[in-house]
Amino acid sequence: MALAAADSIAATVGEPVMELYMHDIIGGSSPTSRPVTGLLGNIYNGQVPFAKPVGFLPPTGGVAIPNANGAIPTVNGINGIPLGTGLAGTNFAGESSNPPQTLLGADGLGLGFGTITVIDDILTSSPELGSQFVGKAQGVYVASSAGGTTQMMAFTAMFEGGEYGDSLNFYGIYKIGSAMSRLSITGGTGKFKNACGFAELRALIPPGQFATDGAETLLRLTIHLSY
Repeated sequence: MALAAADSIAATVGEPVMELYMHDIIGGSSPTSRPVTGLLGNIYNGQVPFAKPVGFLPPTGGVAIPNANGAIPTVNGINGIPLGTGLAGTNFAGESSNPPQTLLGADGLGLGFGTITVIDDILTSSPELGSQFVGKAQGVYVASSAGGTTQMMAFTAMFEGGEYGDSLNFYGIYKIGSAMSRLSITGGTGKFKNACGFAELRALIPPGQFATDGAETLLRLTIHLSY
């Protein structure tokens, strides 16, 4: 199996260009990412009153207890994922009409600041989640700005099968809501052991042919590579 997405060659610089699609899904029955630290990680993992792994609303007649900063955890109305969680920030696909919110604690920092999310995201050759499977992106991203607008990403793309059965390492800042962000390629394994270059990340609206009950962020990775 050869990566159809990796067939094109950059005519101007002579470097191979690979185009992949990364599916980051929080919550639902088949999540690919999970917050593990920070306030939002505690909400997600059920470490605050009335929290549940899926659905974070208090029981009927219950009263949510504020956290140490006096804030009531706010959730996404569709699936109960805490606002500010994930690569989509406070907005999820299909909710573009909702204005962004920045939830601040008593110290002036966003409630998501410092949240570490572990990922095991699916990589495909086209935008549909059910399309040709290319590999996995495994690593972490960290809410690295006080206002919740950036995520520091560090992950390895592990390609499975075919000509590109090796791995690439990525590191950099993803800007939530930006038209494009860039990550550095910091090496790899196998034929990519001396790889260098960069990847352009663009957030897309998931096409929806393959339904998921979690909150999905779809990223297109255009990889400019030399090795």
